[in-house]
Amino acid sequence: MKYNRILLKLSGESLMGKQSYGIAPEMLEQYALDIKAVVEKGVEVAIVIGGGNIFRGLSGASKGMDRVQGDYMGMLATLINSMALQAELEKQGMKTELLSGLAIEPICKEMSRRRAIEAMQEGRVVVIGGGSGNPFFTTDTASTLRAIEIKADVILKGTRVDGVYTADPEKDPTATKFKTLTFQEALSKKLKIMDLTAFALCEENNLPIYVFDMNQPGNLLKVVEGQEIGTEVM
Repeated sequence: MKYNRILLKLSGESLMGKQSYGIAPEMLEQYALDIKAVVEKGVEVAIVIGGGNIFRGLSGASKGMDRVQGDYMGMLATLINSMALQAELEKQGMKTELLSGLAIEPICKEMSRRRAIEAMQEGRVVVIGGGSGNPFFTTDTASTLRAIEIKADVILKGTRVDGVYTADPEKDPTATKFKTLTFQEALSKKLKIMDLTAFALCEENNLPIYVFDMNQPGNLLKVVEGQEIGTEVM
């Protein structure tokens, strides 16, 4: 295996499937089965999910809502998604641990590095909701923070596109794909992979990001095995 401990970052929108809102059961099942295949190979897995399929703090703020209140609502949305994925993982026979930047008893315990690492070493899939627990930080930044805390080998950013392109391949048929990128190249080309805070944390801590298509069944295992199917930023 190329990676022994991963932080899988999923967007909330990815859980919608073909719906325009909410959580599609078929997407939960596909993701859970892909994660199970990786765990069965002995890889330690932590997961951070966004909440954009339910609520975005920035979206609320743009309509006049208080930004802090909106961000906390967005954090709660990530917890709903985390609970849904946890339930599906357990349905598929896996042991899990749900942690959060916001401790909400009896749903989850507060995120701590020691708690997360111990759970992974025991073979549990650790799902981390609640963002960073603070407003004004995105789920990208939260996932980077968690990856550094648990000493993950890589952030695997699961998207619906098979890597990073010169332009949006869904809009521009001439867009070409990058196999590898440095952080500085990604910044200079203004490629929207993660926000600037997340990028700075990754670069400072020598934490690579691997962008790949999570919606293609089996791709997660291919990435962990070292197959070059996406784009590595390092």
